[in-house]
Amino acid sequence: MKFLVKTQKGMESVAANYITEALPDAKVWASPMGYYGLVIVESEDENAGEVMLGIPEVERVIPVLVEVPAELEKIVETAEKVAPLIGENETFAVKTKRRGKHGFSSIDVNRELGAKVCELTGADVNLSWPDKIVQVEIIGDSAYISVLPGEEFRKFTPDKRDARELFRKVTVVQMPYWGDYKACRSFGEKIGRAAQAFEVKELIIAPKEKMDAFELGEFIKGVKVGQESRHRIQREAYPWKVEKVPVSVWDLYQVVRDKRRNKRLLIITDPKGPTLAEVKDKLGKDMFYAKEVVIFVGSREGIPRGLFRFADYVVDLAPYMTFATEHGIPAALVSLWEVYEEYVRKGEEEN
Repeated sequence: MKFLVKTQKGMESVAANYITEALPDAKVWASPMGYYGLVIVESEDENAGEVMLGIPEVERVIPVLVEVPAELEKIVETAEKVAPLIGENETFAVKTKRRGKHGFSSIDVNRELGAKVCELTGADVNLSWPDKIVQVEIIGDSAYISVLPGEEFRKFTPDKRDARELFRKVTVVQMPYWGDYKACRSFGEKIGRAAQAFEVKELIIAPKEKMDAFELGEFIKGVKVGQESRHRIQREAYPWKVEKVPVSVWDLYQVVRDKRRNKRLLIITDPKGPTLAEVKDKLGKDMFYAKEVVIFVGSREGIPRGLFRFADYVVDLAPYMTFATEHGIPAALVSLWEVYEEYVRKGEEEN
């Protein structure tokens, strides 16, 4: 039987060596036609697939159902062999990875082969959560067709709650870093990247007192660089439109006055407060019903103690530990998301 094995790019030769040791009688071809991250394996061993999955360098093992020339007509004809493996009440999707130059596109294959499978099986197409995946791997002059179960590991599934449900109403109030210009720029980049990564409602840079304008300027420049670098990645990686997080500058004490006056939920992260475990039930409920959740994060120094009286919560994220400045936003948001999600799930179970 023939298998198409996928690895990290650059690890195909390492994986091929381990496969050869584990399956001495197998024919192994690493980087077919020069394409990295691929190994083609032919083996008569009935347990070859399981054996290869026992090799950490191997990421996926795809059993090849049929191999045909890389011609659109020939690929569509394989529907006859694919159809018996897909039930009428199942859903499916065709996914094509094309390597090399051909007179057709991957979309052409998905459309033509998918239509033929629909005709033969009566099954519905589901591009998001299919029961079966018709995998078409084209390498140069050859096309390898497989039928696989729906993916085990998925980024987006119906049973995963969208974290943006909380983060789109979170405003992060970040005290700026000050000191050496290069350090200001560097920390600004990390904070801008973190705020953009979580797609929060707003990032407010909030000095607590008069500070050097040029140090603040370098910090803000860094925030902009970090935000833009992360935003570029998000645009390429996400199937939805991602907006840049609004960034503003405001005096820390005025932020507290304004947000408290407008009855927003104020959370300060500080080791002097109780742990999340102590307050999570009430905190989860309050975050769920809040119009806006305002989270204050320190930098070099913590949030001034006088502001604790005006916060709804002062929480210690990790007792006996102090986070580095650039870790403040990720640590706070990930921790609060866990609290929020637990509260929502409990509510759903009770109903």
